[in-house]
Amino acid sequence: MPTSQPTQTAEVARLLAKCQRVVALTGAGISVESGIPDFRSKGGLWTRFPPDQYATIQAFMDDPEKVWQMLAEMEKVLDRAKPNPGHLALSRLEKLGVVEGIITQNIDGLHQEAGSKTVVEFHGSHRTLGCQWCGKGYGSDEFDGTETPPLCSCGKVLKPDVVFFGEAIPTRAMNDANSLASGCRVMLVVGTSAEVVPASQMPMLAKRNGATVVEVNVERTLLTDSVTDHFLQGKAGVVLTDLANEIAKLL
Repeated sequence: MPTSQPTQTAEVARLLAKCQRVVALTGAGISVESGIPDFRSKGGLWTRFPPDQYATIQAFMDDPEKVWQMLAEMEKVLDRAKPNPGHLALSRLEKLGVVEGIITQNIDGLHQEAGSKTVVEFHGSHRTLGCQWCGKGYGSDEFDGTETPPLCSCGKVLKPDVVFFGEAIPTRAMNDANSLASGCRVMLVVGTSAEVVPASQMPMLAKRNGATVVEVNVERTLLTDSVTDHFLQGKAGVVLTDLANEIAKLL
């Protein structure tokens, strides 16, 4: 007979409270509850702005003004978003000494806004911009949103510090993520199908180094029957809040 969800949540809570070397890998699913749709979902950005035309580094270098048609829409959505209970639960677990760090594929900065301190932004952040020509950097708060596309003092169009298709993951982010994944006792995979390389390799890296993999997703994924040890089905905000409450009782 399969274990009921409340019983399994309590079991996972005991595991996390005991190990206290937990690393979370988060994806788009954790931010959906903040009003940020998955770019790949029906009605997402990729349905209106094909990624091969708008989300590659070559597309940006060839026609940055065109790419900013997509980026401007993305920025409006991200700027409105606020941390949801899932982000807050992970921050709480960090304060309790359970979560060591978060590897996020998201570019929204909501983990930091929720209070998490150790966050590896695997795909960068929309909150800073850089010039591909002169190298100067800016905070997005230096622009009021009326200047689209935003321009560098050298006159060139600025690019958000997010990883476009065709760009490598920043070396520091890759090294920090590998360190967290290989050293954890439990990897908490939240809101991601882990299909995008190289982020998808993090659960496998953790598993190879002896970690238990706990997956939190609304639906089963490719990980569920191959890498996952415990599958908690449901919205990240609900499941993580329940976990945090159970863990707090045990500490």
